[in-house]
Amino acid sequence: MLNSIVGYKVNLARFGGGLVVACCIPLVACGSIAEKTNGLSDERILSEAGGTLGIAPSDLTMESRRVEGVNTYVTLKGKDGKTYACTINGGNLFSFGMTNPPVCNAR
Repeated sequence: MLNSIVGYKVNLARFGGGLVVACCIPLVACGSIAEKTNGLSDERILSEAGGTLGIAPSDLTMESRRVEGVNTYVTLKGKDGKTYACTINGGNLFSFGMTNPPVCNAR
């Protein structure tokens, strides 16, 4: 009886290791899918970041934009010459297009 219990644990450990690998593969792909399904337009980014900064979207211009995983990183410049770095989380298939409020800092 003890051998069957020990044997079961060994088999479970082997199965568990394979399960961990099988579960990690989809997680690696999630970042790639999130990047490819990012639906944030430039206008929406300017609108959301402008709301956070208290600046009209028409007074902002986008200098750069990059998407990494579920985050969109943008550099914005105001008409007053100030530059802001903003991070917007969401806006992709996994968040159903919804975003968290942007986090913006003056540079």
